[in-house]
Amino acid sequence: MAAAVTKSLLRPSATSADISYLPPLSSSSSASCLSFRSCRSQTPFLGVRLADPVNPKIPPLGIRSVGRGLRIEAAARPTILVAEKLGEAGLALLREFANVDCSYNLSPEELCAKISLCDALIVRSGTKVTREVFEASNGRLKVVGRAGVGIDNVDLQAATESGCLVVNAPTANTVAAAEHGIALLAAMARNVAQADASMKAGKWQRNKYVGVSLVGKTLAVMGFGKVGSEVARRAKGLGMHVIAHDPYAPADRARAVGVELVSFDEAIFTADILSLHMPLTPTTAKSFNDETFAKVKKGVRIINVARGGVIDEDALVRALDNGTVAQAALDVFTVEPPPKDSKLMMHENVIATPHLGASTVEAQEGVAVEIAEAVIGALKGELAATAVNAPMVPAEVLSELSPYVILAEKLGRLAVQLVAGGSGIKGVKVVYTSARDPDDLDTRVLRAMVTKGIIEPISSVFINIVNADYTAKQRGLRISEERIFLDSSPEIPLDSIQIHLSHVESKFASALSDAGDITVEGRVKDGIPHLTLVGSFSVDASLEGNVILCRNVDQPGNIGRVGRILGEQNVNISFMSVGRTAPRKQAIMAIGVDEEPDKETLKKIGEIPAIEEFVFLKL
Repeated sequence: MAAAVTKSLLRPSATSADISYLPPLSSSSSASCLSFRSCRSQTPFLGVRLADPVNPKIPPLGIRSVGRGLRIEAAARPTILVAEKLGEAGLALLREFANVDCSYNLSPEELCAKISLCDALIVRSGTKVTREVFEASNGRLKVVGRAGVGIDNVDLQAATESGCLVVNAPTANTVAAAEHGIALLAAMARNVAQADASMKAGKWQRNKYVGVSLVGKTLAVMGFGKVGSEVARRAKGLGMHVIAHDPYAPADRARAVGVELVSFDEAIFTADILSLHMPLTPTTAKSFNDETFAKVKKGVRIINVARGGVIDEDALVRALDNGTVAQAALDVFTVEPPPKDSKLMMHENVIATPHLGASTVEAQEGVAVEIAEAVIGALKGELAATAVNAPMVPAEVLSELSPYVILAEKLGRLAVQLVAGGSGIKGVKVVYTSARDPDDLDTRVLRAMVTKGIIEPISSVFINIVNADYTAKQRGLRISEERIFLDSSPEIPLDSIQIHLSHVESKFASALSDAGDITVEGRVKDGIPHLTLVGSFSVDASLEGNVILCRNVDQPGNIGRVGRILGEQNVNISFMSVGRTAPRKQAIMAIGVDEEPDKETLKKIGEIPAIEEFVFLKL
């Protein structure tokens, strides 16, 4: 047989090999040898090692390849850059787990210079985390924590492309922001700021600062999220009629607060007071503009504790000047701080505060703790409930699915090694067999890990749950999912996972199903992933270490012959499983080996007369 040809598909650091063999049809036939990365370590959800579950303060363990073996060693403490002031309670949590660098007021150039030395970055609203920052990190940055709610200062697309998780702290400052909104509402209605300034100027102008009552007025809450709903509850307590607009808010949640959801146009046309609580997105940017103000009720009042960019500030000045808008109470601005000569800031019917929505002692400490816990969790490999650019998967679901997560990645890794060189993978179908209702089975993590298993071995791209779908789309990889109901106990989330690669050639013909797809199936047995189907052949092989798959004529002596060849080369067999179509017909042997056989050993196996084809797989 001609010597095997090696084709590297990985970074230069990869050392493992995959060799397949088909008996030569002519003297020019040869086998292919493909290089793949080892996947013997525990599969993380975010692509980082999971920490010690007994003592979570111990940094995660790292696994390094040493020749043919693996060495487990304590990873260096991660480094977290805190770029804006954070409460001491949060800093204390961070310091227990990581090295913390508190460097405030960094210029964009200084941030880019530092970021390649950091595993995590924590910011508030003042620091812009741009694409340049992610590129400068050279892939080291694993998580960006936004100490607050809004994430418009973080380039989410760039974060996702680089596999960096973005988390925020949306709950700790909710009450503080809502209370500030109500404070601005009352201060605006009763001209508190203007009257105070007049008094300090030595004036007594009771007649000038006559206000309006809030009872019976219609408040339109524009954005019915956490803060918006809390503002609505408090406004109801003041005797106001509250309506809301939010295209994503569930009607039942609004009804529970006694609020009616209405269209955008109905809200602005009906409201006496508009309270803005929407995020700043390309859709909402400058949504309150000349066209919008032309539709509002004459004399409407506006409160904004959300994001300054949702208002066209020049249009608001025009609306204030012509009386369309009677008053505005603003905590946020398009540019912060706003220019000293800003016409909006100087307008007599505007009261303003310097972005104080979350500025209470309690909220600041709460935000610090919340973001510290989210960042630490992400560095441990956990998916935070506050993740912005990754699926929101509850901790209990992740725990239940953890052995299936490992199974999904290893099946993907195995399937791609069965593809013959030159065959481009375009279509992947993942089939889940389960007794559970589809609504009770969240497969997003599993799909991401299948993607990781398929793409990582044949590219230099690092895949995790954050960027899996994006990377698949960029590479033209279409991944579909199918669920098959199994009439059994729903206590076990999944019976099996099956992967089909369509329209590809296989280096191991037996892996092709009757439909012509490369097909592999696996199950979890006693917490261990097992390969249970290759093509149309049933097998039972633990998905650990290295596996040799052989298709052979079902006759006595084959197991012994293969075992003897491996034994002569001091290759230890960890397990062996045989599946066959019928006695004395064809069979598949799955042989687990601790060591990687050399090419000469594999050649000898291929020369056994009864063996029709085989493939060596590194898992």
